[in-house]
Amino acid sequence: MTTPALPDRLVLFDGECGMCDGLVQWLLAHDPGGRFRFAPLQGATAQALRVRFPEMPRDIDTVLYLEGGQLFQRSAAAFAIAAQLRAPWSWFRAFGLLPRALTDLGYRLVARFRYRVWGKLDACRVPTLGERARFFP
Repeated sequence: MTTPALPDRLVLFDGECGMCDGLVQWLLAHDPGGRFRFAPLQGATAQALRVRFPEMPRDIDTVLYLEGGQLFQRSAAAFAIAAQLRAPWSWFRAFGLLPRALTDLGYRLVARFRYRVWGKLDACRVPTLGERARFFP
């Protein structure tokens, strides 16, 4: 399988996670310039990227963010995404100054309980016609 042409900013998310779906919806609403693109971790794009990025985790308990050929995981992904948003949301990246072990611990705690709190979807959400160009399989 070949890796598809990648956009500058790609958010890889758990397509069955209610919290992750909420994050994608929120990013769509707060990214009027349409800079972010999205792909579910269960899809063909993520599968192809695992060849290119062997450090990419096999499990789906983290949002991944690919920007300029660099892969960000866990809290680093959240901070890198925040850096692309307008204020006040971009200020969230300041938490990236904290030790990564601490911010990743917080990230892992949220990830552990995300299905219990936000639920698990039966399938990945189908993008609307206007959103389809921003989603990869």
